[in-house]
Amino acid sequence: MRWVEGPVLVRAPATSANLGPGFDALGLALSLHDEIQAWVAPAGLSIEVSGEAAADVADAGEKHLVVRAMRVTFDALGTGQPPGLALRCVNRIPHGRGLGSSAAAIVAGVLAARALAGAAVTPDAALPLANELEGHPDNVAPCLYGGLTIAWLTQEGFEGPGRYPGTNRARAVRLEPLAEITPVAIVAPAPVSTWVARGLLPPDVPHSDAARNAGRAALLVAALTARPEALLDATEDLLHQDYRASAMPATRDLVGRLRAAGLPAVVSGAGPSVLAFLVAGHGLDRLDSIVEETGIEWRISPLDVERQGASAVPGVRVPGDAGQSSPGRLNPLTATWMAAKECRGRCRC
Repeated sequence: MRWVEGPVLVRAPATSANLGPGFDALGLALSLHDEIQAWVAPAGLSIEVSGEAAADVADAGEKHLVVRAMRVTFDALGTGQPPGLALRCVNRIPHGRGLGSSAAAIVAGVLAARALAGAAVTPDAALPLANELEGHPDNVAPCLYGGLTIAWLTQEGFEGPGRYPGTNRARAVRLEPLAEITPVAIVAPAPVSTWVARGLLPPDVPHSDAARNAGRAALLVAALTARPEALLDATEDLLHQDYRASAMPATRDLVGRLRAAGLPAVVSGAGPSVLAFLVAGHGLDRLDSIVEETGIEWRISPLDVERQGASAVPGVRVPGDAGQSSPGRLNPLTATWMAAKECRGRCRC
């Protein structure tokens, strides 16, 4: 096997799944990225990690999620394993907070392996295996495609190296959210396990709740792409958020406070972080005040919608020291809000 020479740089965005009523179907890509630089080494496995949860994953070795995704991808491609692997990982997506850190790692691994093997790195090529590794497509789809995605599973059989006939295959369509919508991630100070949160879901829900949620999910697609005035109603959920509240009472409290103030807010993914939607930047100061009133050290991060999705570029190195790599573009709303907060802290203006 002739491997691509030199490093491959992969950027994978954070994502928020569900978005309230779109359980296991809707997802949004966010302008916060993990970066993975990978190359084929003469032998062994070398991993450098900086940033979020670096101390927890730096010594993971073959259990590192990016490495696991790369190994499975090489097997699926039928290339065999390379003689050695080297990785430099810059983590910016918080782990265990409902912002798609595992999906980003899986997507980064799948794309890095495909790029090193000279295979296509398109979203369509990467989605089926990324979904198999993640177990559901609502985070890996927006991570790959960018923007707003609707993901689902088909029950068609497919075969090939590393594939199992008759398994569900992931599909996704991408939509373009309105430019005036700003997603605000309100990051929880401590993680909650996705599996714990999923374990709280009941096997059945009332038909009336399912029907109401279906309407809200359809309305949410319209609100994000054409009718932002409907966002508060469109983000109502009856399928999963209340059932998970016992694992994250502070999250439930914050979502309730924000929604009572007229701010569309949902649990981000399986939690415990919260995602709010602002239109034309209105409401950020009010959101900030409500968050402060909780007395909990939430971290407020106004973001952009990531519209391009993950990328894999061969022959590119992360500039400078991995730990000092640039976090990416600063949302203009964030810059204005941060400057105003700093001013209020210094003076009476």
